[in-house]
Amino acid sequence: MTSPGAGQRLYFEDLQPGQRFSGGRTCTVDEAEIRAFAAEFDPQPFHLDAAAGRASVFGGLVASGWHTAALTMRLILDGGPPLAGGTVGLGADVSWLKPVKPGDTLSVRGEVLATEPSRSRTDRGRVTMRTETCNQRGEIVQVCISKLLVPCRPAS
Repeated sequence: MTSPGAGQRLYFEDLQPGQRFSGGRTCTVDEAEIRAFAAEFDPQPFHLDAAAGRASVFGGLVASGWHTAALTMRLILDGGPPLAGGTVGLGADVSWLKPVKPGDTLSVRGEVLATEPSRSRTDRGRVTMRTETCNQRGEIVQVCISKLLVPCRPAS
């Protein structure tokens, strides 16, 4: 996807199936962040304790999938498509394909899968987006298919 100019927002009419974006931003996940997120939101042993992680199916300490989802959202907001009206979700299907471990560096890339104008509100439409979160090896760790509410360009 071609980046719009500084401050320019993308409206429903600007989005077409097949358009791709790459966030360009990354974040590296550290052990302290994994433990802190888990302690507050997902206190399972393999997210909190390295020994418990080694004894689990993961073979080591891993981030919660919800932590990965939250980091993905931040990466999208920092470098994804600058949607007019913000990134307003109508629902999502999230799949976690590989665990995120301390030291992993995450990035996002995405594609517009479909656009559908609203039947009842002419000022908006629904955009279906596929977002892949990848680690530093290019492995996909999370896939999210989301439905977004995107406003139409205001009449001049």
